[in-house]
Amino acid sequence: MATLAPLLDLLPEERVRALLAARASVTVPEPARPFLLAALVRHLGAPVLVVAARSEEAEHLARDIHAFSGRDGAEVFPGWEVLPGEPLSPSVETMGRRLHVLARLRKGHSFVVVTTAQGVTQLVAPPDGALESVTLGVGREVRLEEAAERLIDMGYERNYMVERRGEFAIRGGLLDVFAPAEERPVRAELWGDEVTSLRQFALASQRSLEDVTGVDITSCRELLPNEVTMARAAELATSNDDPALAQLAEGILVPGAERLLPAITGGLVPLASFFPERSPVVVLEPKRVRDRAEEVMEQVAEWAGMSGARDHHYGSLDDTIGAARTRVLISSFTDPGSETLPAETWTDAAGHPERVVERLKALIQDGYRAVVAASLPDTATRIAKNLGSAGLGVPIADAAPSADADPGGSVVVAELGRGFVLPWARLALVAESDLTGRRSGAARRRIESRRRRQVTGPLDLADGDLVVHELHGIGRYTGMIERELLGVHREYLVIEYARGDRLYVPSDQVDLVSKYIGGDAPRMHRLGSSEWSKAKSRVRRKTREIAAELVDLYAKRLHAKGHSYGPDTPWQRELEDAFPYEETPDQLRAVDEVKDDMERPIPMDRLVCGDVGYGKTEIAVRAAFKAVAEGKQVAVLVPTTILAQQHHATFVERFRSFPVRVDMLSRFLSAAESKKVVQDLKDKRVDVVIGTHKLLQPGINLGDLGLIIVDEEQRFGVEQKEKLKRLRASVDVLTLTATPIPRTLEMAMSGIRDMSIVDTPPEDRHPVMTYVGEYDETTISSAIRRELLRDGQVFYVHHRVDTIEVAARRIQELVPDARIGIAHGQMEESRLEQTMIDFGDAKTNLLVCTTIIESGLDIPTVNTLIVGRADLLGLSQMYQLRGRVGRAHERAYAYLFFPPERSLTEGAHERLKTIAEHTGLGSGFRIALRDLEIRGAGNLLGAEQHGHIAEVGFDLYVKLMAAAVDEAKGQPWQEDAEMRIDLPLNAFIPKTYVADENLRLEAYRRIASARTDEDIAEVKDELTDRYGEPVPPPVDALFEVAALRSLMAATGITEAATVAKNLRIRPIELEDSRQVRLQRLLPGAEWRPQTQTLLIPERIVPKTGVVAWTTNLLKQLV
Repeated sequence: MATLAPLLDLLPEERVRALLAARASVTVPEPARPFLLAALVRHLGAPVLVVAARSEEAEHLARDIHAFSGRDGAEVFPGWEVLPGEPLSPSVETMGRRLHVLARLRKGHSFVVVTTAQGVTQLVAPPDGALESVTLGVGREVRLEEAAERLIDMGYERNYMVERRGEFAIRGGLLDVFAPAEERPVRAELWGDEVTSLRQFALASQRSLEDVTGVDITSCRELLPNEVTMARAAELATSNDDPALAQLAEGILVPGAERLLPAITGGLVPLASFFPERSPVVVLEPKRVRDRAEEVMEQVAEWAGMSGARDHHYGSLDDTIGAARTRVLISSFTDPGSETLPAETWTDAAGHPERVVERLKALIQDGYRAVVAASLPDTATRIAKNLGSAGLGVPIADAAPSADADPGGSVVVAELGRGFVLPWARLALVAESDLTGRRSGAARRRIESRRRRQVTGPLDLADGDLVVHELHGIGRYTGMIERELLGVHREYLVIEYARGDRLYVPSDQVDLVSKYIGGDAPRMHRLGSSEWSKAKSRVRRKTREIAAELVDLYAKRLHAKGHSYGPDTPWQRELEDAFPYEETPDQLRAVDEVKDDMERPIPMDRLVCGDVGYGKTEIAVRAAFKAVAEGKQVAVLVPTTILAQQHHATFVERFRSFPVRVDMLSRFLSAAESKKVVQDLKDKRVDVVIGTHKLLQPGINLGDLGLIIVDEEQRFGVEQKEKLKRLRASVDVLTLTATPIPRTLEMAMSGIRDMSIVDTPPEDRHPVMTYVGEYDETTISSAIRRELLRDGQVFYVHHRVDTIEVAARRIQELVPDARIGIAHGQMEESRLEQTMIDFGDAKTNLLVCTTIIESGLDIPTVNTLIVGRADLLGLSQMYQLRGRVGRAHERAYAYLFFPPERSLTEGAHERLKTIAEHTGLGSGFRIALRDLEIRGAGNLLGAEQHGHIAEVGFDLYVKLMAAAVDEAKGQPWQEDAEMRIDLPLNAFIPKTYVADENLRLEAYRRIASARTDEDIAEVKDELTDRYGEPVPPPVDALFEVAALRSLMAATGITEAATVAKNLRIRPIELEDSRQVRLQRLLPGAEWRPQTQTLLIPERIVPKTGVVAWTTNLLKQLV
């Protein structure tokens, strides 16, 4: 039960009747509406349709209703994010959420359905097979193949691994499925046909999270190519020449086929028609909803005129809600004749806890029940403690008090936007934001993450890819092959070298192989030649030089004296809890690492690396606050004035509830204003100053500088970098960069360069819908119109500066309503920055620009990107450009065009194909990111490293770097020798257990890379979680081999193999006492000291369990 649910009984029946009978609008303050709507459903025992103007309001309202009615108490019914007739389908998530709501309505559930003006005016297909569902629950019977057929019929896509909504996977006795309406995917484990376990799992790691009792999986497509649909499409195709109909008749859904729904179903119906007769329609802010609905209708009509779309997909607001018997209008304003639900808010006191507490004390004395809603258990404890300190002792309770409870106060855990006071119910409800002044940050559950030391990136090999074998050099991967020799079954990875040489790499040595990244066409080596060892020696020499230099710098820093900060203050925790998003595990880890550094007596020098929008600024905000809390000043250094403005706005907003002064020093200040800021800095009247390199000029003196935050240091000049180097000796420095630096390099540098990598996208970031096709003005016009319809902004990327004005004029002709700005690198800097500021402030809503936007800008309202000549861009450029959109809760689009009259080069075709296929957040796109990572490595280690990376491949270069760093720190270095384990046992991963070759390779690599018993247990745990239990015996044998390899590596043994009727182990050194032990254990065995070889006759070696037996023997001898 939701913690605030008992409060719903406080709404008396007569108030509900008065509300439903009201002729005019009813005035209800916004914070009280979630309570009122949840109580309305409780009283009526029926669903209620609520219409808000825009999607953000709808999402916030639904989330607040959850505090009173639980997760099932409210659902959002979104409108499509595409215009009917566009060559794009709505996202699977949007269609899935809509169908989930319709399925619940059909089942007779009572809940609040929140939609928008667009969602309610869009007509809906009458229900048919699209409302089927598959129910999973512990103890239920499910036949996997039947479930697979049903899921495919419901529009799900079968994959080997679930990476996005609308996908499912079957591996052995496991069924993974990600229903669009669910927060996370679920994994059902079956024993026979019975579900024995049901749990959520994380997409990024594919690891299980928490158990769930059951889940209803509904369809994820509104148009399903079933028999009825196909027959109807075939019938219509005889008189209609729309190619999508002919395709649908064949069972093929083309993008945008949903435009056929009116013809296929015989006409669409209003959403309100799915509700029972007694269900009211509640319109919030009727004037705003009507204006927005008219705007939508105008836009749709205009689009229909342009595109020739004839089908009827939308109806007017009056037509679509006219079917409801009861309409309730709720407004913030009191009109003549309108009624009022008496309720007060905390708006005047919000952000001033002392005022809220004083008022609460008075209300409790007056006989009120006071409830304080905290978003998290930790926050509840702190709020109760703070209230106690202020003289208001309130206990923490599991739920809000019931209607007959005595007056008094309590703190409960509930996620609520804002609170209110109901005098007639003697109730005072306070939300966390009423105390802090901001909506709380616990919008979603936080999940603890475990850091996994992943040795290198995923292999992701395809036939013909170049690979690097650490001991044999660069060759070409030709696939995996299963071999049976002398009754022993193994799987091998095959690499082809120069002159047709072939190397068969046993699956337990896959960790020696990595994908080659680093150059266009490297030389393939010959097996057995010295070329490879010479190349490795050259690179090793260079890495040693760099490592020695870095270790020297680090040692100097360790002897410097800096300020040691104390532990976090209560204000620090208050600031962090006011963060309006859920932190990613990487972000939380980075914050902890930064704070640990600040609390040490040596100056901090940490690099935080992560893509724009992944939350680096919040890490900086928290570090700055920690410094300011101890009376220190903070300087934030950014490369451009627009970024200075962006950061200034963020810091001011985050520090709003605290006595912290944030100022900016940039060219946009007058001379007098700049002079005042400089003087105030000197006099310590400014706590945080944000600016460009002007901050480093002589004459600018910070009275007590404690922390410098540097954004994108590589974009500063040599002089500024030198000045920063000098400052680093005594002041804490935090550097932020968006150029990705690979995890592997971060670990190589651990102990000499402090780095935090933030590479988990925020949970609510959607993959960008990507359209690749021929340049088409109709599509461009529709894309821009759709974005402007939802009050968004557009980037239009043009390829040439000399024709950019012409392109902008053409866009203006296509969309006269657009407010267009132009930006390119050859503009005068002040004009360029003014253009960007106008765009950031939404004075313009369409920016025609060159690729200068590819790094740095974070404007969440930009959710459409159009690239006129995508064929001219590199893959990493396209990826970074696409990363500029898709940063808000809205669905984002990227349109990548190429000219129809020109033939595409092979390379351009491949690049466009890759970007079209990989729309996920870091899904299969990791490999395309690697050239950016190499750039990041160059920034860190010096650009001249590129040649050395090209010579041995990126992954091996990083390994050599790590070894050189260890050596420079005084740790002994030794090269991994090739290890041969050739024992009579079947050790491989059967295709029946892991069918996908790349996932099998990844599993082999994880097992082969495990170096300790703890690592081996962790990998085994992961395999059973992802692929099911029991682990097949050949896979168990692989783990035994891994344990033996680990022991051999630790003792310097390179071979354990059956040769000439003996088990041969070498090199092995046996002291006298060990030789005696050997003779006692195995009288027939022989140790040869000259060659350090142990020979054990085959007859005394057991026929089964030979690996475990060998491991046990070695443990006793070495």
